[in-house]
Amino acid sequence: MKQRTIERQFSIEGIGLHTGEKVSLLVRPALPDTGIVFIRKDIDGSPAIKADIDNLLDVEKFPRRSSIFDGKNTYIHTIEHLMSAVYGLGIDNLIVEITGSECPGLDGSAFIFAQKIIKSGIVEQDALKNFYKVKEPIYISDNSSHLVALPSDTLRISYTLDYPNSILNSQYASFEITPDSYLKEISSARTFCLEEEVDKLKTIGLGKGSDFNNTVVIGKNGVINNKFRFSNEPVRHKICDLIGDLALLGMPLKAHIIGIRSGHILNTKLVKSLKNVFNKEKIGAVYSPTGTWIEKKKPVLEIEDIQKIIPHRYPFLLVDRVIELEEDKRIIGIKNVSVDEWFFQGHFPGRPVMPGVLIVEAIAQVAGVLMLSKKENQGKMAFFMSIEQAKFRRTVRPGDQLVIKVDVTRLKSKVGQICGKAFVDDKVACEAVLLFVLVDG
Repeated sequence: MKQRTIERQFSIEGIGLHTGEKVSLLVRPALPDTGIVFIRKDIDGSPAIKADIDNLLDVEKFPRRSSIFDGKNTYIHTIEHLMSAVYGLGIDNLIVEITGSECPGLDGSAFIFAQKIIKSGIVEQDALKNFYKVKEPIYISDNSSHLVALPSDTLRISYTLDYPNSILNSQYASFEITPDSYLKEISSARTFCLEEEVDKLKTIGLGKGSDFNNTVVIGKNGVINNKFRFSNEPVRHKICDLIGDLALLGMPLKAHIIGIRSGHILNTKLVKSLKNVFNKEKIGAVYSPTGTWIEKKKPVLEIEDIQKIIPHRYPFLLVDRVIELEEDKRIIGIKNVSVDEWFFQGHFPGRPVMPGVLIVEAIAQVAGVLMLSKKENQGKMAFFMSIEQAKFRRTVRPGDQLVIKVDVTRLKSKVGQICGKAFVDDKVACEAVLLFVLVDG
């Protein structure tokens, strides 16, 4: 399938559901692989923020919505309805210029956003979509709320809503998410709250732009000053919100998502887990710690090749394979950290942590593979002369995958200096500068 954007730009004005601020959007087409990028036109410099889980604002501190920020002081709140429409209709690339801190609430659903997108025209682009297909179940839970992602060839969402002490009781809905089903069955389901929640929301500064038209308020006897668009509109809106949060993965998803009483906090935790699993899968064959993904390819060196180059053996062989090697310049090695590793038996056994000195040793072994793989160095051994600027950024635990990147900074016939970094989930776990001497074996 090809990536998609819109043919013509469109604009929308409205009031933010929580801030009560008047805001306008100008939504424009974007180039392939852009993603969905928001630009705050009301701020000097027009800072841009990509709609991605890595830019998520703390949902517990900013409840009842999903918001993104630039890591500093620029925020965009309540993006889930727009993102839901974008994702539900299969749009991959857009520029969204916004003149305030919150997307407009409109009628409390994603329907108007979806209608605007359809009227603007949807066009295919000269680039393929990059789907992520769940391969193993992922389970997230928080007290009585649960989310599960199961393998599937399509995106299906099944959701159970349960308010046992209200007129809602339990509601269930399940849909395969396609542009057609999204538009007909999900997009027009509006945000809702119980009457007993209204005062609490107002007290914490939320709902300033909400009213009985854009929010379905449910009292003891039913909907107040309004009526449901579907008999199970609340559970459909939960699915609508969940789709908007899944859009923060940054790529279309193939999975069966089963939700029970989840909200934005649990939704975004699932997306973070999906992103972590995706990164680990990509790292195994295609990760480049320079900040880009490289085309999937077979390892340069398998474990049998590595054992022919360096003398280390189990349990002290700490590199499983090499996925990149550029002679005298750089190397990228992989170490899969298993719960069965011998050092976990005694190193913080109640909370297993890989010893920092062994992470440095893993870096050294990868560097040794780089130096000793040269034809003229075969049969030699590499010994430490010094370790400098060693820093430990995060713990390494069972199930993690160390991606070890080594760059040569100085190299002579018998002495070499390298800068090594060990990554977990694209974040530096350890780094150090190592000096080696080569000696005859």
